[in-house]
Parts: sequence; C-alpha cells; structure tokens
Amino acid sequence: MRVSMVSAAVVAALVGYGASVAIVIAAATALQATPAETASWLLAVCLAKAIGSAGLSWWHRVPIVLAWSTPGAALIAATQGFTMAEGVGAFMIAGALIMLTGLFQPLGRLVALIPDAVAGAMLAGVLLPFCLKGALAVQDLPLVVLAMVGVFALVRLWNPAFAVIAALVAGISLALITGAAIWPMVPFAVPTPVMIDPVFDMGTLLGLALPLYLVTMAGQNLPGFATLRAAGYAAPVQSALVHTGGISAMAALFGAHPVNMAAITAAICLGDDVHPDRTQRWKVGVVYGVVWVCLGLAGPAVISVLAALPGALINAIVALALLGPLLGALASAYAVPEQRFAATMTFVVAGSGMVVAGIGGAFWGLLAGLLIWGLERLKLALFGKAG
Repeated sequence: MRVSMVSAAVVAALVGYGASVAIVIAAATALQATPAETASWLLAVCLAKAIGSAGLSWWHRVPIVLAWSTPGAALIAATQGFTMAEGVGAFMIAGALIMLTGLFQPLGRLVALIPDAVAGAMLAGVLLPFCLKGALAVQDLPLVVLAMVGVFALVRLWNPAFAVIAALVAGISLALITGAAIWPMVPFAVPTPVMIDPVFDMGTLLGLALPLYLVTMAGQNLPGFATLRAAGYAAPVQSALVHTGGISAMAALFGAHPVNMAAITAAICLGDDVHPDRTQRWKVGVVYGVVWVCLGLAGPAVISVLAALPGALINAIVALALLGPLLGALASAYAVPEQRFAATMTFVVAGSGMVVAGIGGAFWGLLAGLLIWGLERLKLALFGKAG
C-alpha cells in the first residue's frame, strides 16, 4: 500500500466531511431529530459510504468513491413540517428509487427525459435560500463572518477543495477568540445506532422522497459517473446505482439520508499521483472506506462542537459550502436558451419555500417547470419556430 493512496483517501474524506457536515446537522435539525438520532444519522451515513466505497472498489477493481448527498441534505434542511420518522420513510423511498433505476432501464430513461435545465433549476432553487442566509449572517457576526469569507476567497485561489475547510477552521477559531462561542466539553463516547420506525404517506413521497431522489441523481450521481469516465475508467453505472440505493435504503432505518457517487472528492483519488499503475488505484477506495468508519465514530464530538457555534456562523459555513453546487446548478439551468423560461419558473417556485397540501416547493417547482417546458414543446411541434 503506497503512502500516496493513504494520503489521497484521508484528504478526500476530510474534504467531503468538513465541507458539508454542517449541512447534514442542519438537515437533522429540520426534521426535529434528537441528539441521539443525529449521532446515529452521522454514524449510519458514514458507514454506508465506507461499505459502499470499499465494496464497489474491490468488486470492480475501479476506484469508486462515494459521498453523502450534499444537495439532498440541503433539500431536507429546507423542508418544513416533516418529522424524523417521515424523513426516514422518504430516505428509504429515495434509496429504493435509486436502486430501481439501476435495475430497470425504463425508469432510468424516464428520469433522463427530465430536461437538465429543469433539474438544475430545481436544485438551484433549493440551494439559494441557504446562500442568502449566509450573506445575512454578516449582520450578526460581521468580524467573524467577513474574515471567514476572506479566508475562503484566498484559499479558493490556491485550491478550491480546501476553501470551505479553511473557512470552517478560521470561523471556529475567531468565534472562540472573540468570545462568540465557548469551547464545549467534547464527549468521547462511541455513537449508538438508533433504529427509527419509518412513516410513509403521499405527502412525504411527493414533498421529500421524489425531490431527494432527483437531486441525488442529477446533482451527484451523474457528475460522479462523468468524473470516473473522465479519469479513463468504465463507470459501472447499473451496479453502482443498485448498491448505493440498497445501502441507502438500509442505512435510512438508522436516520441516514442517501449516499451516492462522489465527484469533487473522487477527483482527488483518481490522479496519476495516487498510483502510477491505474489498475492498482482501486485500493484507494478501500482506504477511503476505513477513514469514513473513523469519521463516523467521531460524530458525537463533531455535533457538540457545531452545537456550540453561533447560528450566524453555521449559516455562513453552510452558505460557503453550497456556493459550488449552486454555481453548477445555475450553469445547468441556463445552458440551453430554449429552456431558460421553464428553468426560471422552476427556480422561482422551488426557491420560494411554498408548501401546498403538505408538499414543499421543490416538487411544485419541478411540476411548474415541466409544464412550461411541455407547453413550449407543444407549441414548437404545432407551429414551428415561427409560431
């Protein structure tokens, strides 16, 4: 085992964890999770990534790196009125849909029919409110937040992957120095899995499970497969979807939201510097899995530290972590001129925070965008461009 493999796996895991763990905590808070359920969530999702990454890498002899769904966690955090039990039901359904997409090609083709612009706009609408909260955080903690943003901007010029982690470290340090936060008593207890009985209903299916499935597929899995192909590997699409979907559905019983193919962190594990022999690079996925087991066991300590930080600081950290996904979603939403109005309708409705019949704005935004896109396609078919 080369040292470069270990270092790549450790860096990739720490980047993925540090850049978005605050978003996962925010998602758990939105579902009214207890501290024990939140710790179980972190443990289960970390173990799901560990098992999936190590297992798929070993089976296919390809460096397959999994991540938790960061846009999915943001979607969960943006929902209102759902309980933890309903969230678990939605996570199980989303995992089952991902697995079925790998098993049945017709379902995959149906998802592929959704325009990239509409899918991107739905994701952008979900992410935008979090980024706006980050800007407003300057009002409450101007010195700390502005300094943190400055660190983020400077480090991003050097290495974008480390920018959020650097900002997080700077923010925590400044909060402690200025007295905005007091260092908590960090527990060293091992987290205990908590099984949660799921609740299934139509509102949960349409308002959370279906949007969660779509943003995980469009915002995470598709870029993840593209990253793997760009590195010269044949992406085992069906196998990866079946296994990640199945693992997600099982881990959901302990509170975990879905896991999926990684893109940014995967790129860290795919280069020539990891191992000059590309046929040996699959081993980095196994090491990556071991690192995630360790991170899962550290969950209670991480939760206690984040809980001690001011809300404004957490909002700023979450906003910085979501700027990259928001940029990608907006680029996808407005890439095709003919789909821009449908994308705008989706973006506005999904970002409004509206809740109708117990169903959140992400679903209604998707529905509105598809309706506009369908009407424009019908007009084009009937009257042509001149119509």
